[in-house]
Amino acid sequence: MLSPFERFLRQTTAGGIVLMGMTLLTLIVASSPWGDAYRHLWETPFRVGLGLRTLEMSLHAWVNEGLMALFFLLVGLELKREIMVGELASPRNAALPVAGAVGGMLAPAGIYVLFNPSGPAAAGWGVPMATDIAFAVGILVLLAWRIPRGVIIFLTALAIADDLGAVLVIALFYTRAIDMQLLAAAAALLGILVLLNRGGIRHSLPYAILGILLWLALLKSGIHATLAGVLLAFVIPARPIFTPHQFDERLDAVKQALHEAESDSEGSDIFLSIARLFGLAERLERTSAAVQSPQQRMEHRLAPWVTFGIIPLFAMANAGLDVSAMPIREVVLQPVTLGVVLGLVFGKFLGITGFSWLAVRLGMASLPGGVGWRHISGAAWLGGIGFTMSLFIGQLAFAGAPSLFEQARLGTMLASLISAILGLGWLYSGARGTSADG
Repeated sequence: MLSPFERFLRQTTAGGIVLMGMTLLTLIVASSPWGDAYRHLWETPFRVGLGLRTLEMSLHAWVNEGLMALFFLLVGLELKREIMVGELASPRNAALPVAGAVGGMLAPAGIYVLFNPSGPAAAGWGVPMATDIAFAVGILVLLAWRIPRGVIIFLTALAIADDLGAVLVIALFYTRAIDMQLLAAAAALLGILVLLNRGGIRHSLPYAILGILLWLALLKSGIHATLAGVLLAFVIPARPIFTPHQFDERLDAVKQALHEAESDSEGSDIFLSIARLFGLAERLERTSAAVQSPQQRMEHRLAPWVTFGIIPLFAMANAGLDVSAMPIREVVLQPVTLGVVLGLVFGKFLGITGFSWLAVRLGMASLPGGVGWRHISGAAWLGGIGFTMSLFIGQLAFAGAPSLFEQARLGTMLASLISAILGLGWLYSGARGTSADG
């Protein structure tokens, strides 16, 4: 039976493979004779309405503003789980990946600003700050037989902490002019959600309805609507209806009822016996559901849809770089492209490795068992795979400057490819023989 982390790891790895395939397919289509049709498709308006109230956006906007809210909901649920019971629950265990994540955000942003200190291009400083958990962990798992498990746990926890940093950056620095009335309405909805949580409401429906209203309020307020997913995640109840002890008691009661049904069934009507057994099966199903928290159920149901549906769809909508029509040599030498590439590749490596070393040196953290500095360095190279969140932040940073976004998009893809090659090569060449003292 797989542990929650192993199940998460397997799904993340498979999702990374699907994402790679979809990205490659999108690049081929965007650079083919069908490229114009591909781009026109994502600009097609799509309207959703109820009575006289309608909301119309392009398909591209529905993916980035709507479906990505579910991605951020899953990110929030994963982050909450890690804080409560995972690698981030213990301050000592959390110190190393959190320190690495902080360094892995500050150093890339600093390198980017060196190349783009002012003007419209300066807005892209947040692009190289992100690490794509599906890509990075998916590639790292290819070497699972060669590296300690602690390296995978380190990079996973780092990427989750990195996601929190990216969410804060989006909320604080990539927000349009704010409508205070709608922001107040969003705050009121969030307050109601908190009251539902505190009141012990465990059914998913009221959270889903209020979550949609929260998304709408944030969408119209000027704050990026995807943040509704993160806010909703933190008010979804994390405690089940039954404790493990209560579950055992109810399980014993079901077992007792089953024994009684078996005794009574001798010589009785077979259809009556089947009906009683069916009723007991339903009772057992309800009891089993009650020992799972709403947070666990939501994360379990949402993860495959996000991993195999929403993220590949996001790649289709945002990775469509027309390589055939782009003067690659000129674009690569642009300050935005250079800032993103060098920020993700070298900034991530220096920031993650340097801050991790500093945390250990100051006695704030320690390396996991069997993990050496070569392992940490290899994971740091893989941290330069920015993709999903980098493209997302790039869309926000350069919303009114498509040429700058093209540069950031090319930089993100080049950096992700370079980081993947360096990380794999680094770990493959010598990670096996490195001790924790190395």
